[in-house]
Amino acid sequence: MSGLIIRRFMQLIPMILFVSIVSFFLMHLAPGDPIQAYITPKMGADTVERIKKDLGLDKPIYLQYFHWLKKALQGNFGYSYVNHRPVLEKITSRLPATLGLMGTSLFIAVLFGIPLGIISAVFENKFIDNLIMVVTYIGISIPGFWFAIMLIYIFSLKLELLPSIGMHSVGVNSFLDVVKHGILPSIVLSFQNLAVITRYVRSNTIGELKKNYVRTQKSLGSYRRKILFKHVLKNVLLPIITIIGMSFPQLIAGAFITETVFGWPGMGRLGISAIFSFDYPVIMAITLMSSLMLIFGNLIADILYGVVDPRIKQNEDLR
Repeated sequence: MSGLIIRRFMQLIPMILFVSIVSFFLMHLAPGDPIQAYITPKMGADTVERIKKDLGLDKPIYLQYFHWLKKALQGNFGYSYVNHRPVLEKITSRLPATLGLMGTSLFIAVLFGIPLGIISAVFENKFIDNLIMVVTYIGISIPGFWFAIMLIYIFSLKLELLPSIGMHSVGVNSFLDVVKHGILPSIVLSFQNLAVITRYVRSNTIGELKKNYVRTQKSLGSYRRKILFKHVLKNVLLPIITIIGMSFPQLIAGAFITETVFGWPGMGRLGISAIFSFDYPVIMAITLMSSLMLIFGNLIADILYGVVDPRIKQNEDLR
């Protein structure tokens, strides 16, 4: 297992370098110019050129990249073009909100997805199975932003049960208030993953229930519940770890939309704002941070493989 972790960290360097190169060049090739935020109608050409020089935008793109990379390796991601605050300070202030939302959403998806998948498999082709499959099909199909708007309309505007925007109420700074504000965005961000996990658990459980070891256990007089939770569920968990690992890209991408719709003060909302204002330093920092979160998420999934299935750990140790 230690060999796996070391190899993943060794792969981290070229992957992050590749992501930074592609992101940097695509960002500069996109239409738009960050100095538009500084220009006024009365400015002359000399002033505009001086602003470009101060921002380092007068140099060729490859020189700009190497200059940025040199600073980034020292932990300096520069200053925001919009409010001139240190980029790292802006990221770290928003990171806890995003991690909290993503962690809660993943927890909800796993907590409800596994039981729903098992129930659906046990009652295969019956009413409750068909109902769960319809809900999961909706969860996979509907766009996140539309689902978010519908929840806001129903639970905030019509029923007035939950807040529709922000992380805190004005003048309130309690944990319960944060939980109340996080219910709707967590549901939106978890719905698709919950649907995928439910369908995978159902499919794998149905397959396991038809295997010979289940028939053997039944012939020995074992209770159905014991067979299901002691033997079947253990074999079903491994594919679920795969799904959780695959869900990190969707969680990160979904956080951008969800945080924007609900005004959640996380990295996603900051990233959307930076894109529209051509705030290059912030865009690059968020891109790298998102890539790191994705890589570490997959690393955790690989480690969990070894915990659930010792055979994988043994194979890794033999390499």
